[in-house]
Amino acid sequence: MMRKIDKRDRARLFRDRLVAAMDRTGITQAALARRTGVDRSTLSQLLKDQGARLPNAQLVAECSAALGVSADWLLGLSDFPEQAAALVAAAISMPEASRAMGDDQIFAWHQEAAGYKIRHVPSGLPDMLKTTDMLRWEYAPAVGKTIEQAIGASADRLGWMQQSKSDYEIALPLSELDSFARGQGYYAGLPVDVRQDQLRRFRDLHDQLYPALRLHLFDKRAVYSAPVTVFGPLLAVIYLGRNYIAFRDTERVTAITRHFDMLVRGSKIGQGDMAAHFDALIRLAATAEPASDGPDHSR
Repeated sequence: MMRKIDKRDRARLFRDRLVAAMDRTGITQAALARRTGVDRSTLSQLLKDQGARLPNAQLVAECSAALGVSADWLLGLSDFPEQAAALVAAAISMPEASRAMGDDQIFAWHQEAAGYKIRHVPSGLPDMLKTTDMLRWEYAPAVGKTIEQAIGASADRLGWMQQSKSDYEIALPLSELDSFARGQGYYAGLPVDVRQDQLRRFRDLHDQLYPALRLHLFDKRAVYSAPVTVFGPLLAVIYLGRNYIAFRDTERVTAITRHFDMLVRGSKIGQGDMAAHFDALIRLAATAEPASDGPDHSR
């Protein structure tokens, strides 16, 4: 709830903020008078007045436009001097996303959030935990000659996770791992040995890096998640495929963090049972009937 401000206090706050904005932009009283279309004497009197006088809405709007600050801030209704469009632009962005994981933007976000917990729901399986053979199979059709960059980026990302002070929590649908082990759907055509090596890598990295790395396997029929990463309290990023939607405002970052916490609560496999679960998937990969359809990289 907005705290009610006495009219005299609001008038004083308006004068102080108007002077501060003029100082910041280097605009003189004479220049501001010209830009707002009022007499210089009128503006001078407004700034000198120690009473409860406030300008009309038109003059407030003109001052806001001339100084590049929000009218709400001038009037004490907001603590942010930026105008609405600038606030939105700062709070929400849509940078382009590369199909290859050698994405400088993603790595920059990880570096920015060093020391904070990273919560991640990948679009498939987490890239930084993949084997080289898995990366070659998955990314070669999409990235062509830059496949080595994708492999290098995966190693860099894992190295960063191992060396940084950030904890990583990764949430995956149980059905994604089941389809992977069976070589079905998106993973059709992926050789058994590649699938088994990849499952062993998941198992071993979880064992080596826990508790800095925690995997949470949830039932997609009970809860659903789009691909999303939460970089501590700083920002939350939703992956669309061609673009990311990045939120920096506290309200949305908190909401998406709560969404991830819901996935954690819905986890069906305990941390202590993770190795046994991957062992079971490795056995499943060896016995599952191969899918009849060819590999599909269209995700």
